[in-house]
Amino acid sequence: MTLDVEPWLAESWSADADGRRFTIKLRQGVTFSDGHPFTADDVVFTFRAAYDERTASALHDSMLVAGKPLDVAAVDPHTLTLTFPSAFAPGVRILDNLPIFPKHKLEPMLQAGTLAKAWGLSTPPAEIVGLGPFVLKEYAPGQRIVLDRNPRYWRKAADGGALPYLDRLTLEVIRDQNAELLRLTSGQIDFTYTEVPPESYASVKRAAADGIVRLFDLGVSMDPDSFWFNLKPGAFDGDPRAAWLQKDELRRAISMAVDRRRFSDTVFFGAGEPVYLPVTPANKKWYPSDLAPIAHDPAGAKALLASIGLTDRNGDGTLEDAHGQPVRFTLITQAGRPRLERGAAVVKDELAKIGIAMDVATLDPAAVIDAFFVKKKYEAVYFHAAFSDTDPATTPDFWFSSGGQHFWNMSQPKPATDWEKQIDELMARQIATPDERERKRLFTEVLRVFSAHQPVIYFAAPRVYVAVASRVTNVTPAVYVTPVLWDPDTIAIRH
Repeated sequence: MTLDVEPWLAESWSADADGRRFTIKLRQGVTFSDGHPFTADDVVFTFRAAYDERTASALHDSMLVAGKPLDVAAVDPHTLTLTFPSAFAPGVRILDNLPIFPKHKLEPMLQAGTLAKAWGLSTPPAEIVGLGPFVLKEYAPGQRIVLDRNPRYWRKAADGGALPYLDRLTLEVIRDQNAELLRLTSGQIDFTYTEVPPESYASVKRAAADGIVRLFDLGVSMDPDSFWFNLKPGAFDGDPRAAWLQKDELRRAISMAVDRRRFSDTVFFGAGEPVYLPVTPANKKWYPSDLAPIAHDPAGAKALLASIGLTDRNGDGTLEDAHGQPVRFTLITQAGRPRLERGAAVVKDELAKIGIAMDVATLDPAAVIDAFFVKKKYEAVYFHAAFSDTDPATTPDFWFSSGGQHFWNMSQPKPATDWEKQIDELMARQIATPDERERKRLFTEVLRVFSAHQPVIYFAAPRVYVAVASRVTNVTPAVYVTPVLWDPDTIAIRH
């Protein structure tokens, strides 16, 4: 709730004078769900797994500092040292990105180079062990995940009693948000995975008035939906639109053309706020209050487009390029997410007013991710992509040009543009300085460059409403990550 770092599996830690070397004391008496003791060797093993190129771990980039791995060593079973390759202001906060894996179960696979295929659909659930409050009981692909209480979980309640309180947690896979809310308000499920969609707020509020659910207003979201183009060099080779599809002027014109207040009122039914950056006002520490918003300026947008040769040459209301071809592109977004579909529709309508034709293709979420993350074959995307932390230093995979979550052009061997190089340099300085005010100033400069080039365009962030069944107690919904399941071990049921 505070977004501060707290002891968990690590009971305490201390830093050397230069802030680069930490000594970490692990909590004693902790075991994995199979009874095997948790020790410093498991932490060292997990870092090895994250850094192993054969594993191709999604954790890899987020565990690097200045592009280099951390040095991790076990001093004794309950003490380890963590040495950063260079100054890293957030310190042990980086560990929040890292789940700990059991060395005694997975080391043979890491040594064989097959860790990426470990724990697949054919693995018996009992073989999958962890340190959390629940263990896997059953996984039915596309249907449900069943988790049973971990009787060896280390954490205790305030009165000394065992946690978690629940004996079983069943996560149903419900692809359509409206169907999910209908099941909640009819008493078939106890809470939803994400927030209440704006179009369902009125019906959920009625259910709250009837005592069926409890409704929480958590304020503005930290994670607005994202609109971006494929900026990978060569992505449109042979396509005559290559001359303009990746231009800064096109993205800036789109940002200026969309009326963000209309967007917010239409997409979120008034329960949202216009935003202009990847950081929203909900992230109070890092939101730059002194950056000017992007004005709604259709005339200015048309002038920007004309500067790159996109004008209405035949008077039909649609812009054409230098080859006489209409200015048209395809946006992909996720099917079954009404707010994404509404958002895409509003953008399409707003762009039509300045002469840009945008086609919208709604795809299964896996197909959207496959298009931009795996195959990198797409023109534009409108998607919900959330940060893993509020501190920008711990999300280098988004900010640095070499990052695997640098969506518009991922994992660049060197910066493809001067402005990305500038962001790389600013972020490197921001990460290294221990002075919080200087870190804030540098990050504001990062956002200033980001805003000028608009690699990802943001229009509005919704207010976050969360509903849980009235029988559910001991929940503290949070605006960050999964609103209810971020703290599952204390959730309880009234009888």
